Amino acid sequence: MAKQCYYTGKKTTFGKKRAWSGQKIVLGGFGLKATGISRRTFKPNLQTINAIVEEGGVKKTKRITVSAAAIRSGLVEKPLKRKYGYTRQQKEAAGQ
Repeated sequence: MAKQCYYTGKKTTFGKKRAWSGQKIVLGGFGLKATGISRRTFKPNLQTINAIVEEGGVKKTKRITVSAAAIRSGLVEKPLKRKYGYTRQQKEAAGQ
C-alpha cells in the first residue's frame, strides 16, 4: 500500500497541462488555441511515520504512510517517544 494515505486514501492523480497561444478575439485576434497538451501528475504530501494502528481489535505501533492533512486533522495517534508513561501504567496495573 505504498504511495497512498492509510487514513484518507489520497494517492497520485493525473491531469493535463495546457499551453495556450494566440490573441483574444476582443483584441483583434482569432482567439486562444491550445497549442500543447501534456500529461502531468498531482502528488499528495505523504509522510512515513510511526503510529498506533488498531488491527483485529489490538492496538499496535506500526510504520505507515500518511498524508500531511491527516496528521494536521488529528486522525493519527502517535506512540510515546519514551517508555516513562508505559512503566507508570504497568506499575499501576501491578498495584491493583
